[in-house]
Amino acid sequence: MQIGIDLGGTKIEGIALGTDGRELARERVATPRDYARTVHDIAALVERLEARTGQRGTVGVGIPGAVVPTTGLVKNANSVWLIGQPLGDDLAARLEREVRLENDANCFALSEATDGAAAGAAVVFGVIMGTGVGGGIVVHGRCLTGRNLIAGEWGHNPLPWPHPDELPGPACYCGQAGCIESWISGPAVAADHHRVNGGTLATPTIIAAADAGDAAARATRARLVSRAARSLASVINLLDPDVIVLGGGLSNVPRLAEDITAALPAWVFSDTVDTPLVRHRHGDASGVRGAAWLWPAA
Repeated sequence: MQIGIDLGGTKIEGIALGTDGRELARERVATPRDYARTVHDIAALVERLEARTGQRGTVGVGIPGAVVPTTGLVKNANSVWLIGQPLGDDLAARLEREVRLENDANCFALSEATDGAAAGAAVVFGVIMGTGVGGGIVVHGRCLTGRNLIAGEWGHNPLPWPHPDELPGPACYCGQAGCIESWISGPAVAADHHRVNGGTLATPTIIAAADAGDAAARATRARLVSRAARSLASVINLLDPDVIVLGGGLSNVPRLAEDITAALPAWVFSDTVDTPLVRHRHGDASGVRGAAWLWPAA
């Protein structure tokens, strides 16, 4: 049995999977904003899943950050109480077994590559387009993290082939301007609509208005498609993955994957572009399932 834990900013989700990927048990609890309590609550969640299934499992944890291999300490976590902490070591001591930790975007990509929308593909790029923009790379069933632990962080590259009115671009929290995240995240779409049209509409409202035929909203959606296509074209030009899987809140926008696919050929350095761009299969469960798959089925 494999147990996966998705450590989010507001909730901790746990899942127990059989070796065939079948869900055996699942539970969510609120995330405490305290390190010691976080360790306790994750361990307690694992213990409850094992009690419900009557089995002992391997444990993988998806975190909103990365673990430095030389120190075992967490870095780059937006849940700041994790930064500088030996989360893996502390969980291993509490649970009396090895615990594998991985970035949550990598867990999403691993889930979809293992038994999701990209099952069987050799090279998978998993895209997160939600509150932020991130990604993960899976090669032959293993997460590619990179020397600096930032493989797949496409959201903090500049928007490719910018139009004159897209320069220098919105300020990004990372300290740069014009990052992909500042153009095609959920909040960025709302900000773009506001810059062009005024008013304050949430992104779901804008998308619904576009579907209803509102001209201003349709133009905002078209800009999103163009920017996402340029951004993903640069990924294809560099990585040329077998499949790209869309995740995050914006992946639920109707026909978004199809419209981005249609726009890709203008930017990809190839006379043919047949890269499948598909929506996730496991939805919100992809992160927690991917954490479980950090331990491959025996």
